[in-house]
Formats: sequence, C-alpha cells, structure tokens
Amino acid sequence: MCILCFPKAMAHVFKTYFMASYHFDFGNLPVDFRWDEAGGHHSNPHGHHGGSRGHGRQILVKAALGACPLASTFSEKTYDLRDSWWAVLCKLKQLPSQVASYVMAHSLGRWLLYPGSVFLLNQALLPVLAKGQARLLRDYNGKRAKLVARDGNKIDTMFVDRRIKEKEQVGQRGDQLVVCCEGNVSFYQWGCLSTPLKTGYSVLGWNHPGFAGSTGQPYPENDANAVDVVIRYAMLRLGFRIQDIILYGWSLGGYAATWAAVTYPLLGALILDATFDDLLPLALNVMPKSWKKLVVRTVKEHFNLNVGELLCKYAGPVLLIRRTKDEVITTCPVGLEDQKANLRGNRANALLIQLLEHRYPYVMSQEGSAAVHDWLRASNLKQEEALYRRYKINDDWCIQTLQNYKSSHGNGSHFPWRVGKHMGHREKQQMAVFLARKHMKNVEAPHWSLLMPSDFQMPWKL
Repeated sequence: MCILCFPKAMAHVFKTYFMASYHFDFGNLPVDFRWDEAGGHHSNPHGHHGGSRGHGRQILVKAALGACPLASTFSEKTYDLRDSWWAVLCKLKQLPSQVASYVMAHSLGRWLLYPGSVFLLNQALLPVLAKGQARLLRDYNGKRAKLVARDGNKIDTMFVDRRIKEKEQVGQRGDQLVVCCEGNVSFYQWGCLSTPLKTGYSVLGWNHPGFAGSTGQPYPENDANAVDVVIRYAMLRLGFRIQDIILYGWSLGGYAATWAAVTYPLLGALILDATFDDLLPLALNVMPKSWKKLVVRTVKEHFNLNVGELLCKYAGPVLLIRRTKDEVITTCPVGLEDQKANLRGNRANALLIQLLEHRYPYVMSQEGSAAVHDWLRASNLKQEEALYRRYKINDDWCIQTLQNYKSSHGNGSHFPWRVGKHMGHREKQQMAVFLARKHMKNVEAPHWSLLMPSDFQMPWKL
C-alpha cells in the first residue's frame, strides 16, 4: 500500500465507525412508549379474563428464577429458617456453591449464552448494524422506536408497516404483524426479521437487552420484560388487534416468544424456528463433565429457559420449524459430524413430543409415540412422504375426527383433549403422525442460516 493510500484508508475506517456510532446513538433518542402507558397497573391488554400482568409475572417467576439467586434462596420458607438452626446451617453450607453459580451466570455463562451482549462484539458490529438499520429505514420505510420496559431497560425496536402497501394482495398479509424474537447472536438489523418481511407481513423487530442499542443485560426476566413492552406497543400504539399478532422466535428467541404467547394467549399464532425444549441438556453437552453440578445450578437458578414447559401452557396454533442440519441445538457429541446423530439429538424433537403428549395424551400412547419417533427420523421431504404412505394416513379422516371431537366438546374446549381414547393401535399411529406433520415443518438448513421466505408459513389451524 502506498504512503498516500494508507491515510485515505484509515480515514474511511474512522468515518465509517463514527458514522455508525452517530446513527446508532440510541441513548439520545426520545422515549416513544412505556410499558405502563394506557392504564398503568390496572390496564389489561391481554384480552382475556384473569390474564393480568400479575398472572404473567407469576408465570415468569416459575419459568425463570430472577437475576438474584441469593435472594431467592430465602424465599417462601423464611419461617422454617427462623425455627430451625439446622436449616440455617444447611443454607450456609450451600452458600459457596450459590456464590459460584452467581459469578458464573454473570460472567462466562452470560457471555457464552448471549454473545450478542458482549461489548467488544457490539462495537465490532456497529458499522454492519448501522448499514442494516439504514436499509430498513430507506428501503422499507421502517420506524425505529425506543421502548421502556418494566425493569427500566430501553428496548430498541424497528417496525415496518405493510398494511397499506400490501392491501391489494390476496389474504392481506400486511394486516398481520409478525413480532420477531432474535437468537442469541442476532439483531433485528440483519436477523430473522427479514424472512417475514420478504413474504409481505408487517414486522416488528427488537433487540435483546444489552444487544446493540438496547440497554441492560439479557437474563430471562429482562427478556420477558422486553417482549412484554413490545407486545403492548404493538397493540396500544401501532393499533394491531391481538389476534393479528404472530410471534416468531428463532433459536434462543423462542423462549421470549413462548413466554409472550402464554402471557397473551389470544395472540394469533406462535412460530418457533430452531428452538429447543430446555437449555440444560444443551449446556451439559458442551461444558466439561466436572462442571456438571455448577452448570445444573447455574441454569436452574439463572437461565431456566424451559420452553417446553411454557409451550404446554399455550393453547393457540403452533408451528415448530426443525432444521435437519442443525449443529447447535443437538445433544450429539461435540465434533461428531454425523447428520443422522445430529437429527436424533435435535432438541426440537423433544419439544414436539412434549407438546403432543400434553395436547393429545391418548393419541400419544406407546403406539402413537413410537410412530412419531419414527417420523422424526426423516431428514428430508422424500423420506417424510414415504413414511406417510407406509402408515396409510388419510388426512380427511384425521381432520374429520378432530373436528367432530372439537364440536362435540365446544369450540372453546381446552387442552388436553381426550380424542383417541377409543382408537385402535393403527388409528393412533396414523393420527399421531398426522399431528406431528401439522405441528412441525422440516427444513434442510443449518442452524445459523436465515429461514428462506418460501419456508415461512403460518401454523395449522383446525
């Protein structure tokens, strides 16, 4: 490089960096919406009786213990500790492991689980994120907004309104809003938001606390507070009906999406892409065996992302998207390049089984469960169709059977359903595989690639 080119190159680098810092200076933007707007503590935007924010908070406390384990240690049984010195000594004995777990969660654990919140990575990605943000503002007339969550974190969001532009299209996709919950190292500027955007839906993206412009740290409680204010913003400020809002969670974003679906059960649908059932099996698979006790305690007390447990509390339409080449959410031994093993260990399998066993326990008997496990071994569409033919599944019979049960028990009947109680072994197998195919879509793609627009679809509704 010549002596004149070098200063020009350095000037370009610094110009790009400072322009990115300028456009990305989220702190100086005014607040557009607060979580307690339009009714404060007494408002009820959930759209159902008994679905207050207090109920959502109770779900959150059960789903993920907060960010302070030392406080949760002395929670509901304080009176036992006062009455029993032995209990006090036991708690003191556990204190070193609690401290170690706390330190782990607030350092290495968070960095590994949420690398997008690491300061150096954020700084390195500023020019790229600024470019993606400018693209959304320029090409799609996006609207950036700052939201204040319940915990005081400022959440960076981007909204693209397609309600007017797409009015001429059949189905009026623009009237539906897809709220996109990104993964642990993705941002709305270049993340999963682009998939529903390219298919004509209105979209609302947001960054996790600590990611890019959003403030705070991305612990489960903070993530839940963030998606809560995003949903409120969509309804109360952007004017979308709750039944027209669809949640799309990619990878780790599946936890926030599922939490929101449980808290707002009248939401239109839930789509979980490359999402696991529980973080613990994945954490144990990648961490040293000698760290098992520390890992278990840290996950349970700080990162209890139990998506499967939450999903069973949601009764709306669900679509699980399984990446057949997923190398991340699998319990296959690290470094083993075996696609079949990766597919068998994909935690989306356990998520589907857990969902079907909750909703259709009689169908998912021993015979039905075995048939679903057989179907999960299919790694491509050709294998799926071959298995479908082998079980001789009649879609019309399956749909008619489910519709008859639904109408005879009232359209508002809740899960679990008793359908399949009087079915034979073969019928249970057919119904189980039919339901598996309706609730899960296989996509031949690795974990980190964005979902193709052609693979994005709304969940099945009976």
